[in-house]
Amino acid sequence: MSQAPDTENRPTVLVVDDEEDLRDIMRRMLDRRGFSTLIAGDAHQAIAVCRDHPGEIDILVTDLGLPGVSGGEMARTATELRPTMRVVYISGLPKEMAVADGSIGADALLVKKPFSTELLIEALRSVLAERAAP
Repeated sequence: MSQAPDTENRPTVLVVDDEEDLRDIMRRMLDRRGFSTLIAGDAHQAIAVCRDHPGEIDILVTDLGLPGVSGGEMARTATELRPTMRVVYISGLPKEMAVADGSIGADALLVKKPFSTELLIEALRSVLAERAAP
């Protein structure tokens, strides 16, 4: 019996951030924690991945401050393409400010930068658990 990780059961996360170093760090962090990771550097790449990726995308992790279009706007378009995909926002802004300026809804999940691996993984697991609940 093989001890290799079962890639079929690994949740897939699409990470969208315009900072290449941060994208790479998050990809490695998530891969090590049992997630399959897709990455995009801007809204156009993210939408293309949502449109073209053949498998499920369980969670979109996006920076709110993307060039050209906000992470909130991009997430709305992405979830129209993938209605079952959940969204976790990351931002240097406090959630109250992001809600007040209309970037995200009051019920959105926002992880404030800088964040630890544990904080991000906890947010992803809570979204997956919520999604699995009847």
